Amino acid sequence: MDAKKYAAEAIGTFWLTFAGCGSAVIAAGFPQVGIGLVGVSLAFGLSVVTMAYAIGHVSGCHLNPAVTLGLAAGGRFPVGQIAPYVIAQVIGAIAAAALLYVIASGAPGFDLAKGFASNGFDDHSPGKYSLVACFITEVVMTMMFLFIIMGATHGRAPAGFAPLAIGLALVMIHLVSIPVTNTSVNPARSTGPALFVGGWALAQLWLFWVAPLIGGVLGGVIYRWLSEEPSGIVEGARPA
Repeated sequence: MDAKKYAAEAIGTFWLTFAGCGSAVIAAGFPQVGIGLVGVSLAFGLSVVTMAYAIGHVSGCHLNPAVTLGLAAGGRFPVGQIAPYVIAQVIGAIAAAALLYVIASGAPGFDLAKGFASNGFDDHSPGKYSLVACFITEVVMTMMFLFIIMGATHGRAPAGFAPLAIGLALVMIHLVSIPVTNTSVNPARSTGPALFVGGWALAQLWLFWVAPLIGGVLGGVIYRWLSEEPSGIVEGARPA
C-alpha cells in the first residue's frame, strides 16, 4: 500500500534528521563530553543503518530526495513515485527539526544564530569555504553516495550487507564534508533546520537542493552505465 511507503519514508527521514542534526546541536560540543565531528558523522551513518533494517522492506528506505531521484535515474525506482516520496521525506525532516527545536531551546544559552545544524557556504560554511567549493563537494559526495547505494543493493551484491555499506559511506561523507558545508547530501535534511533558522539559511538552501539532486542523478546514471543490469529492486535502495 503506497500510504505505508510514504509513512515509512516520513518516519525514516524524521529519524535521520533528528538523530543526525540532534547529535550536532545537542551533543557535538557539550562541555567535556562532546562527541565532536566523528560522533556526529557516526550518528548520521547509524541513523541510516538502523532505518534501513527497520523500513527497507517497506519503502526501500530512501530518506533523501537526492536518493529517490538518483534511483529513478538509475532505473531502480518509478518516476511517478518521486514526488510523493520527496514530500514525505521533507515532512519528516521538518517534524524532526521542530521537535529538536523544542528540546534544544529548553537549555540555557540556546541560540538559533549558532546555526542549528544548518548547511551553508561562504561565511556560513564551518570552514568558510566558497560557494564553488561547497557546490562541488555536495555534487561529488552525493554522486558517490548514490554510486555506493546502487552497488550495495545490486542483485549480485552480498545479501544483507547493504545497510552497513551505505551507512558507513554516509559516515565517511560527513567526516570529509562537515568542515565544508556542514554536510547535506540530502535536501530534506537541509530544509528542516533551515526553516527554523530562517534568514541566511533559507537564502542558501537552494544550493543544498540543486547540488545533491545533480549528484544523485549523476551517481545513478553512472552506475547504471557501469552495471550489467539495473538489478531487481524496483522500489528503491537504502537511504540517505
